[in-house]
Amino acid sequence: MDSEHQPASGPTIQRIPLQRSKRRLGFESRLRVLFWIFGAPGLVLCWWLLYANAVDPIVTAILLSFYLLLWAFLTSIAMEQITRPLQTLTNVVAALREDDYSFRARGARREDAIGDLAIEINALANMLQSQRAGALEAIALVERVVDAMHSPVMAFDPEGRLKLLNTAAEHVFGLKIGTALGHTARELGLERFAGAADEDLLTMDTGAQPGRWMVKRTGFRLHGVPHQLLVLADVSSALREEERLAWKRLIRVLGHEINNSLTPIKSIAASLRGQLRPGINATDLEDFDRGLEVIENRSESLNRFLQAYRQLMGLPAPRLAPVEVNSLIQRVAKLETRLRVRVIDGEECVIQADADQLQQALINLVRNATEAALGPDAENAATASVSIAWRQVDGEVTISILDNGPGLSNASNLFVPFYTTKPTGTGIGLVLAQQIAEGHAGAVRLANRTDGVTGCIAEVRLPAGTAERSFPQMAVNSANKS
Repeated sequence: MDSEHQPASGPTIQRIPLQRSKRRLGFESRLRVLFWIFGAPGLVLCWWLLYANAVDPIVTAILLSFYLLLWAFLTSIAMEQITRPLQTLTNVVAALREDDYSFRARGARREDAIGDLAIEINALANMLQSQRAGALEAIALVERVVDAMHSPVMAFDPEGRLKLLNTAAEHVFGLKIGTALGHTARELGLERFAGAADEDLLTMDTGAQPGRWMVKRTGFRLHGVPHQLLVLADVSSALREEERLAWKRLIRVLGHEINNSLTPIKSIAASLRGQLRPGINATDLEDFDRGLEVIENRSESLNRFLQAYRQLMGLPAPRLAPVEVNSLIQRVAKLETRLRVRVIDGEECVIQADADQLQQALINLVRNATEAALGPDAENAATASVSIAWRQVDGEVTISILDNGPGLSNASNLFVPFYTTKPTGTGIGLVLAQQIAEGHAGAVRLANRTDGVTGCIAEVRLPAGTAERSFPQMAVNSANKS
């Protein structure tokens, strides 16, 4: 049992005896015995002198008793002078053991055994106080750094109990430090992360856009007990950027090759149409004409398709300016004509964004929501509805588009270019919305509704660090203009 609390490794402790004597008498008892031994010859001498001078026995007894009392008094004074400095130094050492560094021994001076000891103990107290202050400052710095990290940080003991949790981990895993610490990874649903190897890549479902985390694992000892430290790095954005660059390179190559073929195909089709001879049978002429028309239309459609993807991959950086969220959403809602988009009023606020890009992203999401609500798979297409709402919480503005369509069936491919479930879709709407949101340091999330209504909810999350109340901002602008 005791071995569990001992450090696994450390220097061997050597105990140096204070004295060579192995007697069981304490230090103070030995001093008293020595003092009485030193006083015994004087007592014997006094008795012999009184006896030799034939002093009365009663007087002799009184004088000897006085001698004994005087010697006891002198012994107590000597004992006080010896033991009091030692008791003071003991109190100082005890205070150091209790992490109290406010006590110091007085009367410390060189060329004196007790003084030298006091000087050394005071120097030890100063050194321990300095080290303690440095350790506290280092711990405070580490805690502040860990708490300020955007990456989740966790530590587990050998039994798998959570011992450390930073703010980012609280937010990602929905935990609270006060209630999570001391629980096992199994109880907290963190088994996959606690059991992951170093540099493992794990996927955590955060809705329609799963997050991908790289695990960095290392070990450390706390009070001699081995612990495991886990740092999770969100590599979703980096992987998506690599994916986007890969698609960009692919589209550049495909676009070059296809364009080289489309141009002569369109030209030859047009030339053949102009060279059709009047003597050809009417039925054959109609077939030729229809075939050439198909070739021209499909060539033009394929060309538009490639141009759309080129535009997607060449999306410029946003030009930020104040944008009033309410007005932007009202404009987007009015652009959808197939059904009435309901706008749920929220807090009036202004964000820094590229209005054109953000509007295009919202148009794509509203178009998808409308097509889902009116689609053949919708359970209640007769009462199709799409609504837009927004809110500002914890430094973030979230714009939500809700529909009552069939919901999501395969969320893993939503943000993959070229992927679409619609016959006439191009597969760039959600990808474009995602890129625009990420260009604004935000994100797009899609998930099935959880409010009891069948359908999907699309959320555009944007940072509100520059968000302001719209009415004061408008008042300031009016004052400046005037």
